[in-house]
Amino acid sequence: MRTYLQPEKTLPVDADAALLVGRVHVAGTGAMLVQVRTDGVYDLSPLAATCSELLELPDVAAAVRSRRGKRIAATEDVLANSAFDVRKPSTPWLLAPCDLQAVKASGVTFVASMLERVIEEQARGDASRAEAVRQAVVAVIGDNLSAVQPGSASAAQLKEVLVAQGMWSQYLEVGIGPDAEIFTKSQPMSSVGTGAQIGIHPASTWNNPEPEIVLAVNSRGEVRGASLGNDVNLRDFEGRSALLLGKAKDNNASCAIGPFIRLFDDRFGIDDVRRCDLAMQVEGPDGFVLQGSSSISKISRDPLDLVGQAIGANHQYPDGFVLFLGTMFAPTQDRHGPGQGFTHVVGDLVTVSTPQLGTLANRVNTSDRIAPWTYGATALMRDLARRGLLG
Repeated sequence: MRTYLQPEKTLPVDADAALLVGRVHVAGTGAMLVQVRTDGVYDLSPLAATCSELLELPDVAAAVRSRRGKRIAATEDVLANSAFDVRKPSTPWLLAPCDLQAVKASGVTFVASMLERVIEEQARGDASRAEAVRQAVVAVIGDNLSAVQPGSASAAQLKEVLVAQGMWSQYLEVGIGPDAEIFTKSQPMSSVGTGAQIGIHPASTWNNPEPEIVLAVNSRGEVRGASLGNDVNLRDFEGRSALLLGKAKDNNASCAIGPFIRLFDDRFGIDDVRRCDLAMQVEGPDGFVLQGSSSISKISRDPLDLVGQAIGANHQYPDGFVLFLGTMFAPTQDRHGPGQGFTHVVGDLVTVSTPQLGTLANRVNTSDRIAPWTYGATALMRDLARRGLLG
């Protein structure tokens, strides 16, 4: 993991021009909002006490660019100290860059992952049945639905055909129907950052990483920046029943976001997000290597449409929210034998990267063996009050 926690790996390729906002843990201080530059990590607390508050500023990019702040530590030292197994209390380490924001996610926004969700459902969460079900599903609905516009007349006609053939699915409903799936991934303050362990439920035997772009949105529905995320997923739990979505998605350390939020400015914006190609790699302790990619250009719903479906007259977020955009990555490479597909093992190193956002790196463990989440909103408010940053 330490290789991925070096500046040349973690930072965007144009780091000198990028406005990067993050959060670090500082001994005796708690969580601190910072700007990350190539030469150091700088305190942003005089500008805003929290990331949520920062994104409410009228021109957050200009505000951050004009404030240098106090230098906390060298960037390379903070990155090196972010690995969960070598952290020294005397040196800050990176946390997830968001804090009080709700953590939301969009599901079934790519054709490839939509088909895999249908397969999970048909296989009832049994990985050994997946390949046979995959062949049967593709024989009926094909493997290319990219031309179908969600909510369109052609999508409605396709639904009628699939219902008649007994192949309609709740995943197809949100994949090509008028309403996107927007769900709560995890709780505010519960996400982990780069270098941390990520958790899978100890009872799960079929699971996978989900590399995604994560948008940072303020209370007015304005997208202020983007980050990387790993929406860790339990295919067996959700495949057994969609009503197990909460258990499949929200476990200790099951949500990773980072390494930073790159703020939108004249050098990076929503059009750059639309063009992003994510690379993902799993390196197992058994020598297994899995590589994949996810191209946002192939998303079936525009990112701003997903934001609009998450916030509006029917739903408000006074502290803002971060939104996972979904993934087209659905691993099917056999790991433990023919027809078994992919699943994690403890010790897997997962990296998610794209040139303009850097690299998010995490090691897999079971959720019950990872240090429990204890630093929530109350602890943050207590630390901010002690520093005189409230009121």
